[in-house]
Amino acid sequence: MEVKINGCVLRLVKDDITKRKVDAIVNAANNQLLPGGGVCGAIHRAAGDGLAKECREIGYCETGEAVITNGYNLPAKYVIHTVGPVYSGSEKDAKLLSNCYENSLKLAVKNNLNSIAFPSISTGIFGYPVEEAAKVALSTIVDFLEKHGKPSLVEMVLFSDRDFQAYKEALEEILSSN
Repeated sequence: MEVKINGCVLRLVKDDITKRKVDAIVNAANNQLLPGGGVCGAIHRAAGDGLAKECREIGYCETGEAVITNGYNLPAKYVIHTVGPVYSGSEKDAKLLSNCYENSLKLAVKNNLNSIAFPSISTGIFGYPVEEAAKVALSTIVDFLEKHGKPSLVEMVLFSDRDFQAYKEALEEILSSN
């Protein structure tokens, strides 16, 4: 599924994020930026040892913030690491999750990147319900593209049919209310 927003393309794809040929992929990282499980582990395995070394040098990232590294053995030139909230059901969760997407997009624009691919942040071991996370993620991305008109391509790369469906429904809902 693909939509145009302020001259930019927002695309939902079912794929493995480590295979995306974009300027940057986003890693759903932990605070220490260490290789973890889920999408984080997959990105670190695909990128190789250089990524873990660079992450150790950076050392730490606050929840909701984002940092950028090289992409090493990935098709993407860069990896933007952002730390999503561990789901608690509080209102603060949505703000922190929104910050992950916004700060990653700001970092992409600051580094003159034209394309970025996101996973579904915090919906794995951090326990964020996919339907709620999809609304937060896509609302944040749509707002950012409407305001800034870049990056020219934003992909939401979803690993399962269930996640893809949740994001598709959330995007249709957001677009129909605009």
